Amino acid sequence: MTSAPTTDDAWSAPDAGGPLDLLLSDAALGPLRRLNPGRSGVRLARSLARRPDVVGAQATALAHELAQVARGHSTLAPAPKDRRFTDPAWSRNPLLRRSLQTYLAASTAVTEVVDAADLDWADAEKVRFVVDNLVAALAPSNNPVLNPLAWKALIDTGGASVVNGAAHLVKDLASKPRVPAMVEGDAFEVGRTVAVTPGAVVLRTPVFELIQYRPQTPRVRRTPLLIVPPMINKYYVIDLAPERSLVEHLVRQGQQVFVMSWRNPDVRHRDWNLDTYGQAVLDAMDATESICRVDSTHLLSLCSGGIMASMLAAHLAATGGLHRVASFAAGVTVLDQGHAGLMSAAMDPATARAAVDASAARGYLDGRALAEVFAWLRPGDLIWNYWVNNYLQGNKPPAFDVLFWNADTTRMPAALHRQFIEMALANSLTEPGRAVMLGTPVDLSRVDVDSYVIAGVADHICPWQSCYATTQLLGGSTRFVLSTAGHIASLVNPPTNAKATYRTHTSNPADPERFLREAETVKGTWWVDYAAWLEPRSGGDKARPRALGNARHRVGAPAPGTYVFDR
Repeated sequence: MTSAPTTDDAWSAPDAGGPLDLLLSDAALGPLRRLNPGRSGVRLARSLARRPDVVGAQATALAHELAQVARGHSTLAPAPKDRRFTDPAWSRNPLLRRSLQTYLAASTAVTEVVDAADLDWADAEKVRFVVDNLVAALAPSNNPVLNPLAWKALIDTGGASVVNGAAHLVKDLASKPRVPAMVEGDAFEVGRTVAVTPGAVVLRTPVFELIQYRPQTPRVRRTPLLIVPPMINKYYVIDLAPERSLVEHLVRQGQQVFVMSWRNPDVRHRDWNLDTYGQAVLDAMDATESICRVDSTHLLSLCSGGIMASMLAAHLAATGGLHRVASFAAGVTVLDQGHAGLMSAAMDPATARAAVDASAARGYLDGRALAEVFAWLRPGDLIWNYWVNNYLQGNKPPAFDVLFWNADTTRMPAALHRQFIEMALANSLTEPGRAVMLGTPVDLSRVDVDSYVIAGVADHICPWQSCYATTQLLGGSTRFVLSTAGHIASLVNPPTNAKATYRTHTSNPADPERFLREAETVKGTWWVDYAAWLEPRSGGDKARPRALGNARHRVGAPAPGTYVFDR
């Protein structure tokens, strides 16, 4: 039984692949292949050949600016928020100032030439990705001979920074992901400094562990919440450090919370697919409802977990079981995967087939390769920033819980990998009946329960506009919340973040840009908003249970369970 198209139509679908398929294909084939623009580069060359005036104008402007740089008359300066060039030496030292201004002039010229070329959106996205990566790589701040921070570290440490930097480089190149380390492996400890909210495993299957969290209020809401995390990361992004844990926050509001912790699959589990994971959520709902003595559960699903959970909700709608879903929520999840920026532009059937063949040969997709892909999507922040810190200055990376979680990678079964790529390439969830879950054709419009959708305005993985499209697919009333953060920061968004805001609207117009224009900006975090949104949908309250689990689902290992330690 399959949960996605498996015939050749999936491979011959239009170029509509979304974020997930690009990430998963690059993880299988290697992210640096994206630096080859291929036919898009050829089309760029043809376009510029037909418009020599564009190239000529930029070349003339560049030559003039470089002459100004050479004479010391240029006024070019980096953006105030560009952290690469904050050291005073970049403006005071004549050699460094000229090297920086030359870089700024050249990068501006190249970028403007590409922007002026008459390319369609797909080619433009591919070429811009290549140009942006090359521009970031060629920054003089990455050059050990030019970067003043490298020289200061060399002097301050008596040369130890060079030795330390070389050691860090060798260590990072020795194993995947072959990018600068963003956090030390021992910076945090699962179960002691992260994933510490009290609870226990109340169900363990070959696929997942179900964790029930201990109530922290005298009374609790009757309807429990089941959180479905991504299948390509450890679950504890929603239970990071104290005061930075969504689980902790919800439990403190009186919400009964259960979380699925996926097993880290290996070659033995190569055939696990969407049906495997969909049935797992049904099993978790059964246990949650049995323990709490209710007949419905709130579902909060994240990223790839949101894709699978939305399909399961559609299955329940088709089989008369949607009453079991008290509400549905999806965080940083793309269901309509067409025209999602670079992610949508860069996929093609040949690449998809090669990626699937690569993971099929191994039996799984290596999560370390996926971490490398994530890093190259934001090279300025996630590659070159750590290049300077770790290698040029010889420092250890700072301890940051989100990056520790990001480095705690998992694998994805080959069958699931194939289905995700096929579905994304064909954009199956936008067409009723195109995808299948547990033998049932998926029609998201039949999911007519109240829904809550979260996106990040700065998300480089799942563009917020693509997340917003979910409001047009689901059949019920949907509250869309746009957080002022990126992919992970929009999820890890505690009330202690004084700068947090989000935008929301009383309706969901079809055009996301209209939503953006008309939306109200609210100070605070969506965590508070979501907890308040759940309350009237939770059937009132009752005295908190005296113990976790029940006679049928006995308490096992304490949270965070055992599967979270699988490597």
